[in-house]
Amino acid sequence: MPRRAMESLTESMFYVLMAFEQGEMCGIDVADYVEERTSGRLQLGPATLYTILAKFEKEKYIREVSVEGRKRTYALTERGAQAYEAELKRLYQCVADAEAAKAARKEP
Repeated sequence: MPRRAMESLTESMFYVLMAFEQGEMCGIDVADYVEERTSGRLQLGPATLYTILAKFEKEKYIREVSVEGRKRTYALTERGAQAYEAELKRLYQCVADAEAAKAARKEP
């Protein structure tokens, strides 16, 4: 069964919302934050990053707060914060399920 759009986030989307949890940022700041937070494991190229930003703006997860030439700065909306928290909860549940399955496998 196909998932509805935005029902769960990709890893890249999750980290972009995590970046905006820190405050207002432009695209370069977001990419730098994600790379630093993941110790270089996840690097967002311009096409991926700006596709995510456009999708988030359309879904009202972020809003544009300023434009200086080509530099656009965005802020997380309440809806975006809720989406981030929902995904965080889903990921915690995934880890809890995996730990429970691992513990059950080790029981005699």
